[in-house]
Amino acid sequence: MMFRKTVTAMISAATLAMSAQAASALDELTVAYFLEWPMPALASKVDGTYDKELGMTVKWRSFETGTAMSAAMASGDVQISLSQGLPPFVVAVSSGLPLEVVDVAVSYSDNDNCVVGDALGVDKTNTGELAGKRVAVPLGTAAHYGFLRQMNHFGVDISTLNVVDMPPPDGAVALAQGAIDFACGYGGGLTRMKESGKVLLTGAEKEELGILVFDVTSTTKEFAAEHPEVLSKFLAITAAANDRWNSGIGRENMLEIIAKESGMDLDAAKASIATMKFPSREEQLTGKWFGGGMQTFMKGVADVFKEAGSIDESLDSYVANANPVPLIGAK
Repeated sequence: MMFRKTVTAMISAATLAMSAQAASALDELTVAYFLEWPMPALASKVDGTYDKELGMTVKWRSFETGTAMSAAMASGDVQISLSQGLPPFVVAVSSGLPLEVVDVAVSYSDNDNCVVGDALGVDKTNTGELAGKRVAVPLGTAAHYGFLRQMNHFGVDISTLNVVDMPPPDGAVALAQGAIDFACGYGGGLTRMKESGKVLLTGAEKEELGILVFDVTSTTKEFAAEHPEVLSKFLAITAAANDRWNSGIGRENMLEIIAKESGMDLDAAKASIATMKFPSREEQLTGKWFGGGMQTFMKGVADVFKEAGSIDESLDSYVANANPVPLIGAK
């Protein structure tokens, strides 16, 4: 499978680059993030809180997929990925990259989905008609995992589909042009997909099937070990921004800043962030997340990808890839 070969080559090259890095004092930090993905942390990015609190320049680099974030962390181009999809993280560590989750960035069952073009006339009652159709999916991402789980639920044989690897913005354009029959994605791309079609399952319906959708803050094991104070401080700043948003105080002002920084108009950002939940530090340290639930879910994601032929093997356990220590120290 082309996706598996591409990931294997990417991981091999990135791991070699990582092994060549020498430990050094940190005078700047590069953080990966997504455009068209409105998060409270962007308000703290704009007002310079990260730079001031960390005492260094924080550079922000935008990406279109979580798989690219993994490669950038492994090569040393990026130290922290803010809101990397869990599935691309699982793909990376299953392939041998020494990465770890240090924070649950956002939960968003309604902001990651598959949309069937209106012209096809297919909904959840007649999904058998999807066989043989052309679908745009950003491979190795949360949307890819959701796609696999939904097709399995509906009994649609993946081998009968023409799956095209496309980032959500491109998938939305292809769907609007009729170049594909349905598309899967998230964020602004998903919003535009819905202008050309309808979702197969709502977020609530997916959760009933155990299809959770959440992003994580991730880093390399090396960075976490060498710069624990920097990492904890970064998470503390992020948590403070989330707490401020969750409190509702000054939310409208925050939203204007977040929308502009994420490259969205105000209405689109408001609609998108309304589907997101930002768990508190305390909630993340419960059984649902770092207390065991997240590690178990990682294993489930990996097994689904293995069964679909997207990765060669899944790990026996993903406990070693979830590190709560930086979050515990984020005060």
